Amino acid sequence: MLIGEYEHTLDEKKRVSLPKAFRAQLGKKMVMTRGLDNCLFVYSQEGWKKVASRLDQLSFAQADTRGFNRFILSGAAEVIPDAAGRILIPEHQKQFAGLKKTVVFAGVSDRVEIWDKEQWNIYKGRIEKQADQMAEKLGEIGAL
Repeated sequence: MLIGEYEHTLDEKKRVSLPKAFRAQLGKKMVMTRGLDNCLFVYSQEGWKKVASRLDQLSFAQADTRGFNRFILSGAAEVIPDAAGRILIPEHQKQFAGLKKTVVFAGVSDRVEIWDKEQWNIYKGRIEKQADQMAEKLGEIGAL
């Protein structure tokens, strides 16, 4: 399970060190794509196969399904860390997530999310204020 929060610096060549805590779990080759809330999602090869399989099972007759598949799949790129554990963030993904100098890696169970530090802090602050209400709603549907 991928958990934790780590800050790293994006260099001028759009490379960033993948936190050591995540490297072993993600493997030597991973898939990075546009995520929700303007962050990037990083999956292990196995995790990506599960996501892609679930997307493949959705009906392409629905416009929302086609749009979401295009959003996730066309934005994806295979990523292989270099010998120093750095990954290259493709320009289209860097722009999508608004990544500047400092990024935050957040472990979220089956994936790692990559956020611009400033955007992460804004998002995290908002979610932390709503945690009690979210827990109550999840409790009502039996999820907690």
